[in-house]
Amino acid sequence: MLTLLLSGSVLAQQPVTLKDALVYAMRNSEVIRQAEQDVENVALKVVETRSAALPQVNVTSTLNNNVLVQQFVLPAEAFGGAPGEFMSIKAGQEWTAMTQVQLSQQLFNQQVFTGLRAAKSSIEFYELARQVSRENVLQQVATLYYQVVINQEKMKVINTNLERVTKLEEMVAVQYANGLAKKIDLDRIKVNKSNIETQQIQLEVGIAQQENLLKYYMGMPIEEKIVLVTDDLFSSIEIPNDVFEQNDVMEVRQLASYRLLSKQKELLDLQKKATLSEYYPTLSLNANYTYNTQSNAFNLYTSEALNYDMAAIGLTLRMPIFDGLNRRARYKQNTIQIQKVEEDMKKTSNSLNMAYENAKNKIKNSLKTIESQEANKKLAEEVFASIRNNYENGLASLTDLLNAETDLVTAQNAYNEALLNYKVAEIELQKAKGEIEKLLE
Repeated sequence: MLTLLLSGSVLAQQPVTLKDALVYAMRNSEVIRQAEQDVENVALKVVETRSAALPQVNVTSTLNNNVLVQQFVLPAEAFGGAPGEFMSIKAGQEWTAMTQVQLSQQLFNQQVFTGLRAAKSSIEFYELARQVSRENVLQQVATLYYQVVINQEKMKVINTNLERVTKLEEMVAVQYANGLAKKIDLDRIKVNKSNIETQQIQLEVGIAQQENLLKYYMGMPIEEKIVLVTDDLFSSIEIPNDVFEQNDVMEVRQLASYRLLSKQKELLDLQKKATLSEYYPTLSLNANYTYNTQSNAFNLYTSEALNYDMAAIGLTLRMPIFDGLNRRARYKQNTIQIQKVEEDMKKTSNSLNMAYENAKNKIKNSLKTIESQEANKKLAEEVFASIRNNYENGLASLTDLLNAETDLVTAQNAYNEALLNYKVAEIELQKAKGEIEKLLE
């Protein structure tokens, strides 16, 4: 039973590669799902807008029971009565009903035509917004993935260091018991060990928080247990071909974030035209057919009732004259909104170019740092091994050993940090070039 329980515990931890995490995020991220829902919603908005240009047909049917039938007062003389006298006659019958069919068709309405163009552009706008959301989620998930992996590497360094200090503590404890070491030496090692254990606890908390944040951006339930696969994750560190090109130019207009603003400007231009189109007259075709029936008995719509119908076809021309300067104010507001987006486009263009240059510089520096820290790490390992050997042979002090150990841990962590900075810069460069979707390949 214990074996089965342990096996189930291992299987419950889902192994996740970087690509697994990114694909999962594309399918489950709430941000992306909301962006996709926006695309679906605006597609329905297009249908709604298009309906204004199609014929509008309505059928209305009413039924009335005239409990007190309306009466008209007329001169009695007209019906053979005495001059100066009046009489009342019923105007209608007890039961009346009417069925009416109405048709309306826009023949010319500039607002409707402009609205149709804006609706189609809105679909493109939200599709671009979805693309931007995908790129942002890819960057967030990939960056967090590397951060967790690097912190796990740091945890390995701490665990190895703790294992070395524990063995050293045991050795010095034996020496102290035999009178070959001082108590202060043993105490210093215990303090050092305690500090390492504190670092271990803090890093464990940090890793757990980063893993939860990673699952959050992936759209994965926080309680899900995952194990990040780190095999060969940092083995392919290659210099991108265009990193050291000095005269390369970013094609900012092709990036989704810039195209999104460009499409927003297009929508605002159409909104401005829609406001302007309110000055145009509108022309519509109207037609209606009405069938009336009335009777003193409840036999409506039969041959025994009084039935008659009527129909009409007409044109309605509406010419706006004065609206208290409402349209004029909204037209100026549209102009200001367009100007603001144009400023945003300039700012975004500059920001994207800056992000591209910064990412290139960061990669250059990271590559140099990796090379330097890798050599430094190897040197620290050699120094530590040499001093540890000297210490065991009584040729080096405990202080020298502890300092060498600290330098080794610092060098190992600095190397891991350099790897993280390179990978983050690589992601930023792909994002700046609009190629971050390649992470899914």
